[in-house]
Amino acid sequence: MASTYAAVYARWKSEPSVFWSEAAAAIDWFKAPDIAFDGQRGVYGHWFPDGETNTCYNCLDRHVAGGRGEQTALIYDSPVTGRKQRFTYREMLTEVEAVAAVLADLGVGRGDRVIIYMPMVPEAVFAMLACARLGAVHSVVFGGFAAHELATRIEDCKAKVVVAASCGIEPGRIVAYKPLLDAAIDLAVHKPEHCLILQRPELEAPLSGERDVDFALSVAAAKRAGRPVSCVPLPATDPLYILYTSGTTGQPKGVLRDNGGYMVALAWSMKHFYGVAPGEVFWTASDIGWVVGHSYIVYGPLLNGSTTVLYEGKPVGTPDAGACWRVVQEHGVRVMFTAPTAFRAIRREDPEGALVAGYDLSSLRCLFLAGERADPDTLQWAERVLGIPVIDHWWQTETGWPMAGNPLGLGLLPVKHGSPSVPLPGYHIDVVDDAGHPVGPGTLGNIVVRLPLPPGCLPTFWNADERFHTTCLAEFPGYYKTADAGYIDEDGYVFIMARTDDIINVAGHRLSTGAMEEVCASHPDVAECAVVGIADTVKGQIPAGFLVLNSGVSRESSLIEQEVVTLVRERIGPVAAFKTVVCVKRLPKTRSGKILRGTMQKIADREAWKMPATIDDPTILDEIREALQARGIGI
Repeated sequence: MASTYAAVYARWKSEPSVFWSEAAAAIDWFKAPDIAFDGQRGVYGHWFPDGETNTCYNCLDRHVAGGRGEQTALIYDSPVTGRKQRFTYREMLTEVEAVAAVLADLGVGRGDRVIIYMPMVPEAVFAMLACARLGAVHSVVFGGFAAHELATRIEDCKAKVVVAASCGIEPGRIVAYKPLLDAAIDLAVHKPEHCLILQRPELEAPLSGERDVDFALSVAAAKRAGRPVSCVPLPATDPLYILYTSGTTGQPKGVLRDNGGYMVALAWSMKHFYGVAPGEVFWTASDIGWVVGHSYIVYGPLLNGSTTVLYEGKPVGTPDAGACWRVVQEHGVRVMFTAPTAFRAIRREDPEGALVAGYDLSSLRCLFLAGERADPDTLQWAERVLGIPVIDHWWQTETGWPMAGNPLGLGLLPVKHGSPSVPLPGYHIDVVDDAGHPVGPGTLGNIVVRLPLPPGCLPTFWNADERFHTTCLAEFPGYYKTADAGYIDEDGYVFIMARTDDIINVAGHRLSTGAMEEVCASHPDVAECAVVGIADTVKGQIPAGFLVLNSGVSRESSLIEQEVVTLVRERIGPVAAFKTVVCVKRLPKTRSGKILRGTMQKIADREAWKMPATIDDPTILDEIREALQARGIGI
């Protein structure tokens, strides 16, 4: 199919307000907006300021009314517990209405904040939608977060109610949530009025006092009462949720998302970018604690009338590296979306992709990757073993939906490995130097987006307009600062090479750690890698590479390290001064799969550092420290 991308992008660019007003017709409004954008309101403006709508209504009620009531809306698949459930749109509406009734009885109404501290279970999705139904603002906090981090979020948003589970299930262990929640409330000055607790059979929690309420018993009572809870008509600019960004320390940074603009952007992206039709199965293998889970496990697929998969498990180890292929086959997944780190884990355990042959993947039309940079080698491996298009795309918690990518729904463009392809409508992307001056094609610089940001992007931070302006808008006036570094080539393709603080200065040369990682990952024995800049008395900084090898590699790691050094020298040049390479068993990551390069750099440079709130396994940092000290680094 020939791509219509250029025409669509040009149309947006010439008439942005008309473009988005037409896109707004894809959702239902209680009061349709007459104004697409008002640049005089808010920090940089508001989308659809005179419209009234409700996100839960658009995700559930209208589909039931429109004849999709018996279609499967959500598939819950939990290899860690062995449980599977399916919910139709009508059944989802019944569940969400009951949870909304319980929350309303606990005093939750429009504008109140509700923290959701739960694992990947259907009740977490029901709670999100129930908040949206009432006009309450939810803030999902990744289940199992440390008590101090949960406390800062309770305090920052002044949560009226916390919805939590008794525990989460990880491969090989059970994580008790209730003690963490109790400790967080003890730490917080602001105290939630109630905690609604879902008791999981793997580990029930003692409930005490009037504050703790049993989720299942309360919801069952609400169902018996059969009290209807209507969707509250809300201004499009009302907040839908607050999402605190991963790695937050000290004062939390709550990304705010509105109702109207978010729905318009997600509805457009589901059809025109991801190319998913109503009724098709869309699986985003992420977590609702992250923006990917908000946008493309919950809201995007349900707005689109699709079937979404809620997966409680890991890409490997539940039970093996064929876990993803089992889900695709069993549920007829048409389009899958996950992080590159998931595929690196799969590739490490199954380098030849041998497990793929054991499953029928004929339903799978396309794989999308996002969350961190997809190195070309991992992407090409996925292409080889799956035999379908594998699309890298780029976006952030702040934007809520993709900024750049190859649009399956508009017809794919030629692929350039290493690039998430082209800007999507709504995003005028430029590259500027540190003084804010535009740079030419192929020149590394700061990637910025011209204001106004399109619908779906954050209008501000929660209760922190000035902080939002200072952090994101002030450095490059007229632009949103992405804090990513890269370049745009002569064909308009965007290349994201690193976070701006991952650009290192080696003897006056600005070099991208992402470019070095790309070379390291091309070695056939390397499963994944990270490159960080460490202090050097002569050159200022020099790169240090950390390699994780594929399973079954028997060659001496010192030989592989030297081969990688040679590769970088050949492809990037001696200017990189790439000499320090260390093979490690694992890389430290957040629960969303982002490699903690900044923490690794601080360990190497013997700087003070704090345990990241979102780290998946803190013991890995000890392994990194020991590996560096064995080389005389960080002592």
